[in-house]
Amino acid sequence: MSAWSELWQRAQDAAARLFADVSPNPSPMSVTEKARSFEQALNGSSAEAQEMQPVLRQLLLDIEERQMSYYSLKLLEIPTYQGIRAQDAAYKGRLVLAAAEAIRFCRDNHGAVDYSIRNLFEALLQQLLRSTLELSAPQLLRLLELYGIHFPATDKAAEVGHALIMAPVLLTLGQVEKYQKKHGPDAALTRCLHQLLAATGRNASGYGVSTEVKIRLKLQELLGTHDEAALPAVQFVDGDAFGRHLNEFVASLPPADVTTRPWLQLLQLWQKPSGAQPTVKFRKEVDALIAAIGPEAVQVRTGQWLELLTTLPVEERQHTFGVEWHFLHEPSLHVAKGLVWTLGPTADATQQQLLADLALKCYRKVPGRGPLAASLGNACLSALAQGGLPGVAHLSRLRAKVRQTNTQELIGRYIEKASAELGVTPAEIEDMAVPTCGLSQGRADFDYGDYHVVLQLTDGKAEVSWQKGGKVLKSAPAALKSTHAAELKELKTAQTQAQQTFTTQRDRLDRSFVEGRRLPYAWFRQYYLEHGLLSLLTQRLIWRFSHPDGTHHDALWLDEAWRDAQEQPVPAPTDETQVQLWHPVLSPTDEVLAWRALLERRELRQPLKQAFREVYLLTPPEERTRTYSNRMAAHILKQHQFNSLARLRGWRYALMGAYDKGYESDAAQLALPAHDLRAEFWVSEVNADNAFNDTGIWHYVSTDQLRFTHLAGEETLPLTDIPPLVFSEVMRDVDLFVGVASVGNDPLWRDGGGLVQYRNYWESYSFGELSEVAKNRKLALQRLVPRLRIAKVSEIQDRFLVVKGKLRTYKIHLGSGNILMEPNDQYLCIVPDRSGKQAGTGDVFLPFEGDAILSIILSKALLLADDDKITDETITRQIRN
Repeated sequence: MSAWSELWQRAQDAAARLFADVSPNPSPMSVTEKARSFEQALNGSSAEAQEMQPVLRQLLLDIEERQMSYYSLKLLEIPTYQGIRAQDAAYKGRLVLAAAEAIRFCRDNHGAVDYSIRNLFEALLQQLLRSTLELSAPQLLRLLELYGIHFPATDKAAEVGHALIMAPVLLTLGQVEKYQKKHGPDAALTRCLHQLLAATGRNASGYGVSTEVKIRLKLQELLGTHDEAALPAVQFVDGDAFGRHLNEFVASLPPADVTTRPWLQLLQLWQKPSGAQPTVKFRKEVDALIAAIGPEAVQVRTGQWLELLTTLPVEERQHTFGVEWHFLHEPSLHVAKGLVWTLGPTADATQQQLLADLALKCYRKVPGRGPLAASLGNACLSALAQGGLPGVAHLSRLRAKVRQTNTQELIGRYIEKASAELGVTPAEIEDMAVPTCGLSQGRADFDYGDYHVVLQLTDGKAEVSWQKGGKVLKSAPAALKSTHAAELKELKTAQTQAQQTFTTQRDRLDRSFVEGRRLPYAWFRQYYLEHGLLSLLTQRLIWRFSHPDGTHHDALWLDEAWRDAQEQPVPAPTDETQVQLWHPVLSPTDEVLAWRALLERRELRQPLKQAFREVYLLTPPEERTRTYSNRMAAHILKQHQFNSLARLRGWRYALMGAYDKGYESDAAQLALPAHDLRAEFWVSEVNADNAFNDTGIWHYVSTDQLRFTHLAGEETLPLTDIPPLVFSEVMRDVDLFVGVASVGNDPLWRDGGGLVQYRNYWESYSFGELSEVAKNRKLALQRLVPRLRIAKVSEIQDRFLVVKGKLRTYKIHLGSGNILMEPNDQYLCIVPDRSGKQAGTGDVFLPFEGDAILSIILSKALLLADDDKITDETITRQIRN
């Protein structure tokens, strides 16, 4: 037997042993058949295939001798491959063509060739493509065609099949780049690259899309970089409105215009963003291109695209495997991120508002997926962080609105960084950043031609009113929409920002009670009392003024002066006076009642609950348990609703599921850094029939203890060591969680099936003892009901508002709003109107806002007082039964 025949026989034996061990998908092929298929793969018709047969056989033999499987294949350790590496670039180029031809045989005969053979050739091909090769333009084209890419004779797009995903096209384009650098562009090759570019972008989402994006970017570089006369080739995915709009803009650019090339280069750059932050190189390139185009032109155009992104709808699409929420395809998300990064340092007020709106949209939670587009939302935060104090104002608003804990922490870091640069605290920079929105004492006046318009905050709502010649108009005149379109748009933006700012600062003040923050009066006067917008909040709230001599006074701004609960002036504060938001727990009961009487007497509605705020003091049972409170234990909560409320109030909580951790209990936690404390409200899973949803999340949790620890510790602290104000505010949050998320508040829960094991809980909660919130509601109703038209048929009795209708008498529970009918306490189910159009208090004054259950109780009372006029059969059937 000749040496060559012996080598061939050994290679066949090696193939048989190798393929018997490494085939990832067992097939009916015998070992001999697998070895024969390897030989067939090497029998290509090209000269390169014939030349490289011995090398590839020897490579296989080396792999077998080292007992390597495909999964542990290390070509650099194989002698044959080391010899290949020592060859010149032309030799390796021919070997690449031979390997690609063998891969094509495997692809075309996948039923007759073992999968591991193709894997071997692909590993070799990819390794060689990373080295220096000598390939002519025709050889490069043949290589692409071997991948399964067909280039039509016309200028139509190439037919790529799965080649962009399955073949090493990107590595091959790297070889094309080396060829062009050495030889310049080739006409035939350039034409085929254009055809290949036209074929990309069709796979807008799903598997392989990131690879396709990289291929498209590389093609655009190859077609625009090496021909100085040619414009950069730029093409976007047209699967969404954003991509289509950009393609239309590219098509509209005049080739001869001096700004066309930098525009195309900027758009090309936007397709490349990676990472969480723009790099120094990206920023430098962007700045140069903006200068070439003209900053004003870039500002206008990018603002239009940003507005498009903000208004682009989120579509719900039905698929075989469920619902998909679509906003932007992945390639378009990259482009949008580049756009946002570009705007960052130069965004004006309108664009910052759009960035904030887009961020909020991106963090919107999508069922089964999480945030809609977190990476784009993070880019918006990064851009706002570069926007000075106005940017900080938007970040502060967003932190209160987003629900993702990691995003809230990211915003916090941006605010901390900005405050450190100015040498102030994060709370102080948030004070400094609050915009006036052009308001003075909550009002701004504008004149547009013959028309006068007023933007004013009234009872917490930003409203616009129009006048002409002293006559009040119902809406904006149609004529102004054409003559003053830009001004009207600015007015709309100012109205939106004023409303958002007022709401954000009101909620920020509400959460600040627990901090006990003290402000120098000079700071307070500048950023609160005399602020164009915040003054409306400040003047309706009670403040404690602590003087240098150790005395203090509680006061409200009345008749242009600070006055106490008896409406008497208090000593004028000095710049050394410290100012703190007053809390009822700081004062005796008589003083709290005096403040409440003043608000009612003067009919002053506070923007948040303060004088009428619930107070939670330690109870004897809590003094006995010493380190924990069971006051809010043993309630059944809807977990998703509890989670939303907890995050809204700044607590950290992770949904509990049946799929991970194996925990039976967990805690919602609230960090209180001003006091070095952490509050923990423990909950446990409710594992009963149908207890979790399709994603494994428990429907319900049961509540347990409330505890306190130090931030860095685990030891539970005595409740007597917790400052009374802190304890009261934390307990108020927990009461809110129970009061809103308890299944006892759901009138349909029991009749809808609920959990049989917990129906007794539903009944006891729905009609049981009143919480602190419900006790405050009772006080309000005792004052309110006598002023309503139902006064003669209604009265407060213990835990109920009793209403005598024409047909029956009804008892509405002051805590849950649920109803019992006399004489046998039969349950009456009335589902509240979710539209918010319930009957309310009418013209009757309420000194506070935000009690939804109070509105529901009044709505039901007004309805049942005239029960003989009810037409809803779902209600009348129960009443007459």
